Amino acid sequence: MNSAEADLAYTEQAFVECPVCPHRVEPEGGPPFCTLRPVNTPHPFAALAGLNVPE
Repeated sequence: MNSAEADLAYTEQAFVECPVCPHRVEPEGGPPFCTLRPVNTPHPFAALAGLNVPE
């Protein structure tokens, strides 16, 4: 499953603009991460799409 739009995901801080970017998140006790997912990349939960949960 691919998305045509940028979406939320945990991606690395790879650009010089990252320290001041509004999409940067700094959780307590964890490393900072970006909440944007590049266009046309798989959704982080795409693997769950085919999950069959018995009732």
